[in-house]
Amino acid sequence: MTNRVPTAIGISTPRVDAVEKVTGAARYTADVPLPTFALWAKTLRSPYPHAKIVRIDVTAAGALPGVHAVLSGADVAGRRMGRRIKDMPILAEDVVRYVGEPVAAVAADDEETAERALALIDVVYEELPAIFDTAEAMRPDAMLLHPGIASYAGLPHPLDAPSNIFSTTEWVKGDVRAGLVSADIVVENTFTTPLMHQAYMEPTACVVWIDDDERMQVWASTKVPFTAKALTADATNLPADRVRLNPVTIGGDFGAKGQAKDVPVCYFLAKASGRPIRMVYDYAEDLASANPRHSAVLHLKTGVMRDGTLIAHQIDVTYNTGAYAGCVPGGALPIPASGGPYRVANTRLTASHVYTNTVPRGFMRGPGRVQLTYAIESQIDCVAQAIGMDPLAFRLKNLVRGGEETAVGETFAVARSIETLEAAVDASSYGGPKPSGVGRGIAVTKQESGGGEAHASVTLGLDGSVVLSTPIFEQGTGTYTMLQQVAAECLGMAPERVQIHVWDTDAVSNDTGISADRGTRLGSQAAYGAADEAKRQLYKLAAELLSWPEEHLTMIGDDVVRDDTGEPHPWQALIERTGAPVVGRADVEDSGPPSVTSFSAQIAEVAVDLETGQIEVVRLTTAHDTGRIINPLGHQGQINGGAIQGVGYGLLEEIPLDDGHVTTPSFAEYKIPTIADVPRLHTVLLESNDGAGPVKAKSAGEIANAPTAPAIANAIADAIGTRVYDLPLTAERVYRTLKNTSHSRA
Repeated sequence: MTNRVPTAIGISTPRVDAVEKVTGAARYTADVPLPTFALWAKTLRSPYPHAKIVRIDVTAAGALPGVHAVLSGADVAGRRMGRRIKDMPILAEDVVRYVGEPVAAVAADDEETAERALALIDVVYEELPAIFDTAEAMRPDAMLLHPGIASYAGLPHPLDAPSNIFSTTEWVKGDVRAGLVSADIVVENTFTTPLMHQAYMEPTACVVWIDDDERMQVWASTKVPFTAKALTADATNLPADRVRLNPVTIGGDFGAKGQAKDVPVCYFLAKASGRPIRMVYDYAEDLASANPRHSAVLHLKTGVMRDGTLIAHQIDVTYNTGAYAGCVPGGALPIPASGGPYRVANTRLTASHVYTNTVPRGFMRGPGRVQLTYAIESQIDCVAQAIGMDPLAFRLKNLVRGGEETAVGETFAVARSIETLEAAVDASSYGGPKPSGVGRGIAVTKQESGGGEAHASVTLGLDGSVVLSTPIFEQGTGTYTMLQQVAAECLGMAPERVQIHVWDTDAVSNDTGISADRGTRLGSQAAYGAADEAKRQLYKLAAELLSWPEEHLTMIGDDVVRDDTGEPHPWQALIERTGAPVVGRADVEDSGPPSVTSFSAQIAEVAVDLETGQIEVVRLTTAHDTGRIINPLGHQGQINGGAIQGVGYGLLEEIPLDDGHVTTPSFAEYKIPTIADVPRLHTVLLESNDGAGPVKAKSAGEIANAPTAPAIANAIADAIGTRVYDLPLTAERVYRTLKNTSHSRA
């Protein structure tokens, strides 16, 4: 044998869940077996964007053979749900506020019977005027969509009076007005971003069973089970210890599955019927009534000196939150983290979140940051053009460096902004010759990971097994594989020796989950800490049973080894002598501001048909300032996936609304990128040891997504000589811009 400790980090390890997923053995929510035959639940949804419910008659539906329970808003009245703001009824009570809002629910023997029962429910509506546009909703004389808003729990800020603007966030540094006055040039633009669905493969689903102990057992497609547990307990008035979320495979998320808003109605159906309840959306329901990415209107005003120095930056963003804010974790999108990667002495960011009679919005990969990055990076090109400066040189002059304050007052000892941008430029053809209709564009962003609470345990078993237990419900990003590698690195063994066991929500009191890139920052600390504690317990055992000095022990594979003599001893044999496994546990609390940040720079090359406006992204170069890369294959997958989603955001994806109705009820109409839309992808990685936690890693889940759309937008502007301000940058919009520009020149 060798005394060299094997390396588990930095190698492309196969996914822990790969075989189960590709063979069909993985158990998703819809597959959960139950001790009692489950009923199918379906909901009747409003056909109107805004209407008073005059009457609901469920008599015929309840009498249909095979129907076991029917509920309307009157049966669950007075209960409100929400991640922060409790404004969503379980079922609409007196009024519906968007097309697709649940009005009634049925539980039947099968899905077909449930659908037939819905058709028998008689609802009489009185249509009310509807508001779809945030500008209209914000008018002082606008109709109030939530007259009782003052009674809602969880409002981010007290309101002076009822308003459709339920949250206004402002962040200020310096004196923006004075900065704009002192600037040589002020550039002012308005950008818009669309409503976008997360397009996960598995639709929204949940299973609820009230067991023999009267506990609510839940299987739900949610990546934050402890949040879902708290939300469910609150909405049903149950003590939290009467609700258990059980682990289940999640078929994609991208930020959408951070709540469990259908669990309460399934609980009440289970209670009424005495049977387990299964609810699985079809994709028409998911596209029309889930929680897509916020659309936004962003107004930017930037002051700059003729030498290229940014003096002032003012951003006013209005987010259309739809009919309810309950799907937004903090009640508002995280604005301060999205000020951009530049030094600006005078900054003001203002964000208004507004109710409209449209589908409620939630989070999607880089919430708030993606919308703002598009606007900021497009504006940076506009400012550079206004002073006659190359966009690359302008960024190099103003990007924040280590020890300097960002636009929102953050300071990081290490800030590899310049190196990252220069690496992207060196790897691309930026600055090289290009034919007519070809353009190149740059975008830069930075990203910090969210904080919170994490837990893990590592058990060295009597049978020689090594089990890492975690409360994380992974949504498909490879988190379990990352945890496996981190634990294996600490224990000095190959990753495949570590098995993953997922706890339910009874195992610990709380866990933050994996939203906002927390998986690596928190999960790696918990996994490494638990493995390290198990190793220390093993060393104590070796010292006790073998009289070996603890300070000279190391763990290599299946042995404890003395590093002073090289003598090995199987650790399983030590554990067998005691008759009890060795268990290490770690409980991590890391809620403070992150100590490190990441940078990403992307350069897009596009070809635009100047006659039709058709766009092809020819090449996308993406450079990433990383910490220590745990799994290169998984890391690259996150970059590729994020960039391709960015292509969709930039060129294709939008949920169009017609008087509040979603007009893309399936993926036949809602277009996402296919392999034909994927450009040549080239990645440059700047690996370092300035990451977070014991393995010095940085997250990669969100940062690759944000720069893509603005890089494409800047490239299109470079290709056609004028700018399109509204996403997505479709051929039709480019064509109209070209024609309008041609007419104005004529």
